[in-house]
Amino acid sequence: MMVRHLRRSRALDRLRQASLAGTGALAFSIAIAPSAAFAQETIKIGVPVPLSGSYVTAGKDILNGAQLAAGDINAKGGVLGKKIELVPEDDKCDADAAAGAAQSLVDKGVVAVAGGYCSSAALPELRVFHGAGLAYVMDASTNPELTEKTWDGAFRTIGRDDEQGPFAAKFMKEVLHAKSVAVINDNTTYSKGLADNTVEALKKQGVDVVYNDAVTPGQMDYADAAKSVAELKPDVVYYTGYYPEAALLAKDVRQLKLPVKYLMGGDGTTDPTLIQAAGQAAKGMICTTAPLPQFLTSAKARRFVADYKKAYSHAPGPYSIYEYDAVSVVAKAIADAKSTKPADITAALHKISNFEGATGDISFNEKGDRKNAVYMAVIAQGTDFKPYRELAANGSWVSPKSK
Repeated sequence: MMVRHLRRSRALDRLRQASLAGTGALAFSIAIAPSAAFAQETIKIGVPVPLSGSYVTAGKDILNGAQLAAGDINAKGGVLGKKIELVPEDDKCDADAAAGAAQSLVDKGVVAVAGGYCSSAALPELRVFHGAGLAYVMDASTNPELTEKTWDGAFRTIGRDDEQGPFAAKFMKEVLHAKSVAVINDNTTYSKGLADNTVEALKKQGVDVVYNDAVTPGQMDYADAAKSVAELKPDVVYYTGYYPEAALLAKDVRQLKLPVKYLMGGDGTTDPTLIQAAGQAAKGMICTTAPLPQFLTSAKARRFVADYKKAYSHAPGPYSIYEYDAVSVVAKAIADAKSTKPADITAALHKISNFEGATGDISFNEKGDRKNAVYMAVIAQGTDFKPYRELAANGSWVSPKSK
C-alpha cells in the first residue's frame, strides 16, 4: 500500500514539474482538459455545410434548420438529460475542403453528423465519418452513390437522384407533353447524377434527348450553351445544376429571346436566391423538387415555417426542414439507444420507423435511404415558387393548393 502511494506521489510531482516547465505533450493534455469536461455536459452533433462561397445561402438555410431543431429539443430538456450542441463546419461545397471539415468535426468530438448540401462534398465527408464510426444523416445530398457503398452510418431524410430523375421525365412527358428535351448539367457529382438518371428515364419514356452535355460552374454567362441548345429546338431545357448558374442561364435564354418553351431545373435550383438573382428571367421556370417547406401541410411543418420566419425574418429555403428532421432523428436515435456512443446511435438509426418528422413520417431502408420519398413540381412566379403539379398516390397528376 505504501509503495503505491509513494509511486502516485512521485508521478504527481513529475506531472506538476512537467506542466511548469511547459513540456509539450503533458502541457497540451492539461490545456484540453476543460474542453473535454465541457464535452461531457453537452451532446455534440456536427453540421457540415457551405458557409462561404457561391452556395452560402443554402448552407446558412440548412444551419438555420439545424438550430431550430436543437432549440426545440433543448427546450424540452435535451436528450438523456443533456443539451444538444451543434458544431458547424464550412465544407465550401468542395471535396478537398469537405474532407478537412469532416476531420475537424471528428476531432471536436461530435457523436453524429446531420447536414450536407453538395453531394461532391458529402462523399469525402462520408468517407471520413465512416472511418471514425460516426453516423451521417444527410438532408440535401441526393447522389445514389452516397448510400450505395453499404457504409453502415449513411442515412438521409431526402430522396435520391434516381428517384427524382424518373419523376422529372414522367412530368415532362405526361404534363408538358414534351417530345424532345435538352439536359444540361455542371459535371458535379449531384448534377451529373441527376442528369444521367433523367436522360435514362426520358429514353425509357420514348422522349428524344437532343442534347446532353455540361457547362462549367462559376462562369460569367452561359450564352453560348444557351444558343447551342436553342438551335436544336427542344420542347424542354432541363438544368440539373445549382441555383447560381441556373439564374445566369435563365437570363441568357430570356435576353437572347431564344425559343425555349419550357425552362426547367432540378432541386438544386429551388433556392429563393434563383428568383432574386434572375428577376423576371426566372418567371415561369419549372423545378422538380422534394416538397418545399411552405407546401407541406402537417401541423409540424406549418409550425416550422412560422418559427423559421420569426427567428430569421424570411421564409425558409428548400432544405432547412429536411435538416430539421435530420437533427431531430439523430436526437431520437440517441434517446432510443440511451447512449451517446456512435455505434449505438448508428444501430438505433437503423431501427427508426415512422418517426413523425416535419416532412412527414421517416423510416430508413437497409441502405439508409428514406422510404417513400416524394417529389413535386413548382413554378417561379413573382418573388416566390408556387406549386405546379404533384403526383398523387393513385398515379394521377394533381395541382396542390398553395398556402
